[in-house]
Amino acid sequence: MRISVGQRRLVLVSRQLALGSAQQGLPAARDVEDVVDRLVALHATDAPSVYLSVLARVPGLTLDDVRAALYDRRTVVKVLAMRRTMFVVRRDVVPVVHAAAAAAVARRLRTRLLKELATLSTDPPVPDAAAFLAATEQQVHTALTDHGPLDGASLSRAVPALRTAFLPTTDKSWDVRRTMTSQLMALLSAEGSVVRGEPRGSWSSNRHLWSPMTDWFPGGIPELDEAAARVELARAWLAAFGPATERDLQWWTGWNLGQTRAALAALDLREVDLEVGAPDGEGESAVAPGVMLAGEAGEVTLDLMSDAAASATVEGHVALLPTLDPTTMGWTQRDWYLGPHRAPLFDRAGNAGATIWWQGRIVGAWVVRPGGEPVYRLLEDVGADARARVAAEGERIAHLLGGDGVTASFPTPLYRELYAGQR
Repeated sequence: MRISVGQRRLVLVSRQLALGSAQQGLPAARDVEDVVDRLVALHATDAPSVYLSVLARVPGLTLDDVRAALYDRRTVVKVLAMRRTMFVVRRDVVPVVHAAAAAAVARRLRTRLLKELATLSTDPPVPDAAAFLAATEQQVHTALTDHGPLDGASLSRAVPALRTAFLPTTDKSWDVRRTMTSQLMALLSAEGSVVRGEPRGSWSSNRHLWSPMTDWFPGGIPELDEAAARVELARAWLAAFGPATERDLQWWTGWNLGQTRAALAALDLREVDLEVGAPDGEGESAVAPGVMLAGEAGEVTLDLMSDAAASATVEGHVALLPTLDPTTMGWTQRDWYLGPHRAPLFDRAGNAGATIWWQGRIVGAWVVRPGGEPVYRLLEDVGADARARVAAEGERIAHLLGGDGVTASFPTPLYRELYAGQR
């Protein structure tokens, strides 16, 4: 079976973008938890993205709704997991994500930090890396238990060992003195012993607080078998992002090839010929081997590809997605929805900026400047109706932000231009 680019876009809009509308086999999302469920995980490296990813998909939800889910109900949780990236996932999915991805990340981070403490020059010197790290960890946990939640600066004052600095070893501009605070907190987050909580200041602040994970899971995160958890995460990902390629899944999870193939082999799958698009957005699409879930989940996918209601949902659909949105970053092979627009919309490290989507593909970029002014640029002629819908969606999002602007931590070339006022 061959699945076209057009069919993939039908599924993308129905499954990932137009979540406020009920469709064939897919109920309408009602709250923040439903949105996170449908997307498996929201990117949370850039704090505003979590909020904007939700607001873009379900009209009627607000900033307060997202904050309440994160910090009052605690039904969605920030975890450092796939590809050493911060995500927001449903509370009941945390054990799966931790075992399937975070545990391996944590092992790598611990090995790296111990090696650096043992081999690099530090101020003050560290004579015994293992003993020093163990003592510092214990002091961090004590500080968070006795005085938390605390941000990084407050933690460094409470635990002076965190101010231990790695000294530059070259004259490169990027090789600067750095304390171990961020590395250790990333390690403890991946290990599931601390959790990133509410930020200081506004909803969009990246100055977050840390708390013991026991504040969220009193008995700690339940332990699961890692191989079995990888199967469950692969199943959830294919339900949200399939049909897709093996390479897409491997990239998204950060697994090695053997782990990826083992997880897929344990699932009931249907093999397909998958159109992956053309780099210039025109001409004949390349085709790659792909997979999709079989059984009932597969039937829903097939229905979405052919259902008249799904086609109507895609027709005229517009979405303004934030930096590092899970849909923009959902696949490693992106030509089928990105086309020729990679250079202005991604930074050099591969981080996606804020994007405009029209009928299941990326056509431009947008920002909300300080003071609340929405600004956008379309990279191709999509017609007067599309331009009007984009403008209206920009006004809707800006209104929900209440006059706040949003500054991305990973600005892309086009984002910089728009933010600076160049139309």
